[in-house]
Amino acid sequence: MDSEGFCAAGHPIGKGYVQVYTGNSKGKTTAALGLAFRAMGHGLKTYIGQFVKKHPYGEVQASCMSQGCITVEQYGLGCFIYAGNMPSDEDFSAAVKGMVTATEVIQSGKYNIVVMDEILTACHLKLISQRDILSLISGKPDGLELILTGRNATEEIINAADLVTEMKEIKHYYCRGVPAREGIEY
Repeated sequence: MDSEGFCAAGHPIGKGYVQVYTGNSKGKTTAALGLAFRAMGHGLKTYIGQFVKKHPYGEVQASCMSQGCITVEQYGLGCFIYAGNMPSDEDFSAAVKGMVTATEVIQSGKYNIVVMDEILTACHLKLISQRDILSLISGKPDGLELILTGRNATEEIINAADLVTEMKEIKHYYCRGVPAREGIEY
């Protein structure tokens, strides 16, 4: 335990790898949050930067209860993806600001794990470039686990990662008109 609480970024995790959670189904963010929750049980610190999201998701509230082990910041203006709207200039600005923050956080040495949630979706929407994501990967220091989530991971990002998991939808109640539920989907 460090002087600030249970979690301390100095806890060794070895080399640290790059993980990608992608695919056209539910579970990408949930898998990353599960990893953060497991890491917290071992005293590790996790930073989660959420691209294209700005909503009081449960993980934002839960991070306040994590005794400093999990930090969540959102780099979005709303859920334009679901509304079918094209990204605005403000959406582009928010994504650029998120990339600047992501780079600073990755290099800070304050965290064992950094999750860039929906960064692959932001890339697919052309809010940020694939080149910027590949720079994050190549600039990742040893001892840091980097997790990238979102739909439509490119072949280049898949090749640069050490572990890739694809979530494949088999069946989803959303298709029957069930809306996202508090505490389950958000």
